[in-house]
Amino acid sequence: MPSAEIITIGTELLLGEIVDTNSRYIARRLRDAGIDLYRTTTVGDNAGRIAQAVREALRRADIVLTTGGLGPTVDDPTRKAIADAVGVPLEFRPDLWEDIQKRFAQYGRMPTENNRRQAFIPQGAKVIHNPVGTAPAFIVETDDGVVISLPGVPREMEYLFTHEVLPYLQRRFNLHGVILARVLHTAGMPESAIDEQIADLERLSNPTVGLLAHPGQVDIRITAKAESEEAAAAMIAEVEAEIRRRLGTRIYGADGETLEGVVSAMMEARGITFTALEAGIEGRLLQRLGRVAGFLGGKMEAKPIPPEELAERTRTCCDNRQADWALGVSLFAAEGANRCYVVLIRPEKEEVREFHYGGPPQMAPDWATNMALNLLRRRLLAPGAANQSR
Repeated sequence: MPSAEIITIGTELLLGEIVDTNSRYIARRLRDAGIDLYRTTTVGDNAGRIAQAVREALRRADIVLTTGGLGPTVDDPTRKAIADAVGVPLEFRPDLWEDIQKRFAQYGRMPTENNRRQAFIPQGAKVIHNPVGTAPAFIVETDDGVVISLPGVPREMEYLFTHEVLPYLQRRFNLHGVILARVLHTAGMPESAIDEQIADLERLSNPTVGLLAHPGQVDIRITAKAESEEAAAAMIAEVEAEIRRRLGTRIYGADGETLEGVVSAMMEARGITFTALEAGIEGRLLQRLGRVAGFLGGKMEAKPIPPEELAERTRTCCDNRQADWALGVSLFAAEGANRCYVVLIRPEKEEVREFHYGGPPQMAPDWATNMALNLLRRRLLAPGAANQSR
């Protein structure tokens, strides 16, 4: 399988003024096409540094994709940088200039002289005509590999990648294989504990298994390379079955499934109504519970409620709304010492749980919300949960 690198170009990216969404889009499309992506680099609007990054990437990868820097202004240096990187001059392409003029005419405008810069591309490059924008893209083929330069505007880049770049890559590299991924979602179990349970699987070479921690949940990514989607899916299924065997109900879903979506389906299936009281969580819990079946609404307090008061106030909330269950969550956030108290009121039992989180306070509300939702999910899994309504 060929390998690729992405180079995103723009000083605004380095300054944090905009977020790079292009790399994520390209990475997913390369993965689906069976192309290995090993590195992503961001470079400012400097022709020398861009050229150096491209030369280095060509020594490592078969495919180098750049985004950005193809506009008409003096700080759009990609065309010159790519030409310098591969050792050729820029050449004026009358057909491109004609395309640019036509595009402006569609907008009822006339191109300025600086737009003419966009009709210069590296000598011998293949033109990628851009029907959704004014910046032409191009492909440069070298003995080391190919450089494909795309606009930085996401909608233009995505259109050109789908309709021009991907078919070109499939032809040039005779692509038949695929890379398929599946993500399992866990909650209530630390990343280190999961690692202990599946460390041997994380050492596999194909499929590969990796962990990604979030506040209150950990994702397990399984990625397989194969000649067909069916073969890759079969490889993933075997590893997934083993992970599920080891982790059991710690896994709450996969891919696009969410914790609140899983809880909603369980609530609906069991016919349980519930309410909630949150304190110190900035509305995060009630916002997510708004998408859960059986939720009768709740109450939000800006400041945390001491644990000795939380159960009583949660009980009152339950009675006022005549709900079957009630969930109370109070977060005391502090650097390195976040504490969360969760109360669950049910007809046959009341329980109070205390959780600790050592991450930054700004992430604590999401962590507390996930801990509360997971406790709700775990209790809904218990035998007889369907009968625990008023």
